[in-house]
Amino acid sequence: MMTPLQLFDILLTTFGPQHWWPGDTPFEVAVGAVLAQNTSWSNVEKAITSLKAANAMTATSLLSLSASDLEQAIRPAGYYRVKARYLRTLAEWVSQHASGDLSSLMSEDIGALRCEILALQGVGRETADSILLYAIGKPAFVVDAYTRRIAARLRLLPDNATYESTQQYFVAQLPEDAHLFNQFHALLVRLAKEHCRARPVCLACPLEQYCPSADSSSATGHAVCVRAMPERRTTP
Repeated sequence: MMTPLQLFDILLTTFGPQHWWPGDTPFEVAVGAVLAQNTSWSNVEKAITSLKAANAMTATSLLSLSASDLEQAIRPAGYYRVKARYLRTLAEWVSQHASGDLSSLMSEDIGALRCEILALQGVGRETADSILLYAIGKPAFVVDAYTRRIAARLRLLPDNATYESTQQYFVAQLPEDAHLFNQFHALLVRLAKEHCRARPVCLACPLEQYCPSADSSSATGHAVCVRAMPERRTTP
């Protein structure tokens, strides 16, 4: 059976470094992680562009926006009234706990930080780990629907593996390194978007020969993956 490190090496060799998550500042990355819930990244980009046009891409400036102006700015990302409340809560925490600068939290204990971020309104495990990894630079392994789908198709984990069990599986077998976790998550997203889709395209997939879910015996000779898992959340 393939190990997570072997999987990472194959994907990195195939796709190269991904230079991910998109964002000019740690706060922008955190805002993007919240806005990315239940929408496409193209919609998140529109909302971020609108926030930048309103000069609201710092914790202080975002808090200075009225509720209606903030909602209007992030309207393209969907669920804008709810997400506006989430962003205001996030900005208040960043302002109070990090003096407006998320990078200042780099030296803090990851477990304690994760608990604090998870306690924020509207922040679940994936969003919290995305903020920890991409905005703060802590070694938090992000699990999304793509990760679970790929792990299930490779039969590394069962289809119904939980967030925690999936995260624990990968963390236990990888070096605790934020850069590696960053690259790995981005590479899994790249693989899922190009090959391991809900309706998979196994032909020419770099994992085709290793994947027990790929059936290469069809009459056309094209590999067809026999498993599919539902989408749950969209990432960039």
